[in-house]
Amino acid sequence: MVSKKIQPSKLFPVFLTFIVMGFVDIVGVSTGYVQKDFGLSDSMAQFIPSMVFLWFFVFSIPVGILQDKIGKKKMMNLGIIITIIGLLIPFIYYSFAVILIAFVFMGIGNTIVQVAASPLLQEVTPKEKLSSFLSLSQFIKAITSLTGPIIATYLAITYDKWILVFLVYAIISVANVLWLSTTKIEENIKSETPATFSSCMKLLTNRFVLTMVIAIFLIVGADVGMNSNIQGFLMKLHGLTLENASYGISIYFTALMISRFVGAILLQFLKPVFFLVTTTVLAIIGTLMIMFSATEMMAYIAIFIVGLGAGNLFPLVFSIAINKMPSRSNEISGLLIMAIVGGAIIPPIMGYVSSTSGIIGSLVVLVLCFAYMLIIPFSTKKDKPDMA
Repeated sequence: MVSKKIQPSKLFPVFLTFIVMGFVDIVGVSTGYVQKDFGLSDSMAQFIPSMVFLWFFVFSIPVGILQDKIGKKKMMNLGIIITIIGLLIPFIYYSFAVILIAFVFMGIGNTIVQVAASPLLQEVTPKEKLSSFLSLSQFIKAITSLTGPIIATYLAITYDKWILVFLVYAIISVANVLWLSTTKIEENIKSETPATFSSCMKLLTNRFVLTMVIAIFLIVGADVGMNSNIQGFLMKLHGLTLENASYGISIYFTALMISRFVGAILLQFLKPVFFLVTTTVLAIIGTLMIMFSATEMMAYIAIFIVGLGAGNLFPLVFSIAINKMPSRSNEISGLLIMAIVGGAIIPPIMGYVSSTSGIIGSLVVLVLCFAYMLIIPFSTKKDKPDMA
């Protein structure tokens, strides 16, 4: 089989979709500004991120089914257009209710973009390079996630209007949808039979697919759990102030970015399954180091190591899954994106364990989430490539 040639004219507009994918992460800093602007309680403010996470569970499978019928590029354009609507809604009227509606649109749009992104990248990437390019795409997304709060803060200080960041994002999104619409991408990887809700759910009876769906659930859960608990780890284990403990979050995100950039290079030479095992072990070692860190500096180093290990797990699992069963990539992508709901479930579990067993207990939950990834090499060997 002749390998695909890399065509930058097709690759770049697809990469830009991962920048649009990262726009939804502005929900973090947005929550703080909206809470301040409307004097919301902590519990009311948390409705905003909920408006984003909910749709991954509700729409991922239906989107995968529809994508199988209308194509990946059309599905991607639809997701970006819905995102643009969400970004522009607050400029019509700025209120808490309107912001919630805006994030509903952004959450639905982002769900569609995430379901379509990896299968679309698969169409313009040689099979042996997919893992590398998925890591690079996640690095691109991470840059957006990091710069969003900086842009919002700058606009808030300079123009006293943080919400202008939505306008910046909308302009980039419009450019992306226009570029992608005018780019000819042949979608050759298609399902042998039309995807249905039943065929998607039937895939969960495949041990390999179920293993990968659970893996994404735990990876995203561990990532959100780590990110949202770093301050607590440092404050409770080393007595740091909230301000000093917050540096740990920056260290973690920096490690994630470095990990994804280096991963994109290393995956040009290393097999994805081998790299998955190696980085999983690194994440486990880092988590154990946090548990037994004797000093604040050791804890910071441990957090950095966790980020280095965890950074590539999501794109690695995604690429292994759709490379093994390419003709079912739309359905598998829907199932895997649905599993992102783990980000809303694992952190509360960590919180409950922490309140009953102490902070070390919540770190044990992280170790168990990462340790599950070590099952994947056995799953990839046992199952046949394209069984339903």
